[in-house]
Amino acid sequence: MTDPRDSRGPLEPDAVNSRTSGSEGAGGRQRPPATRLSALTVSQDPDQNWDDLVRFWEDMEWPEGSKVEIIEGIITVSPAPASRHNVIAARIQRRLYSAIPEDWEIFQTLAIAVPSRLGMLIPDLLVAPVQECAEAGSHIPAALAELVVEVTSKANARHDRVSKPAAYATAGIPLYLLVDRWAPGGPTATLYGEPKGDVYRVLSAVKFGDPIKLPDPFDVTIDTGEFPVD
Repeated sequence: MTDPRDSRGPLEPDAVNSRTSGSEGAGGRQRPPATRLSALTVSQDPDQNWDDLVRFWEDMEWPEGSKVEIIEGIITVSPAPASRHNVIAARIQRRLYSAIPEDWEIFQTLAIAVPSRLGMLIPDLLVAPVQECAEAGSHIPAALAELVVEVTSKANARHDRVSKPAAYATAGIPLYLLVDRWAPGGPTATLYGEPKGDVYRVLSAVKFGDPIKLPDPFDVTIDTGEFPVD
């Protein structure tokens, strides 16, 4: 992936597009190759402050169905995830609902702000108190989160492995569950906790097929054997 800090115009691809060969349409005319955009970044003035970034993030009209985040000061636009990604998130969500108290909720599209890391992040799953989230606007302070879950996508897995956990740890989020479908040695699930500065400690790490246990206040075991693999 190219460095998002490169100078580029708005909505320029951040990764090489995947293409399929053209096919014949009606009358034998050749259709253009199908193109699927994997990720985008939006160039910003490096002198813009946090409030300017948030205002731009809130006010722009972004592609429908996309996930738009600010990651280390760079606005990143990701396409809707694939079905297997969604299945994994849904399986985890189902298990979490059996464990959380009534005054907590699980969110899939709620942004959390980490101004000190220039981050406006949207975890795949976020567990936080209902009341505080209901009273929020477009985002909540990251410190309200009790747990965040990320499921990697191939094009931007580095965000979930490096940039986001640094922000989540900085905010003091107690637990971070990373489901890495594209880990070099095969898909894994890793639970991070005990944040200190911008670093977590690894509490547990398993390969797909093995269970991973979340400690109190969740006290729930997630069976990664239920997760689809690519």
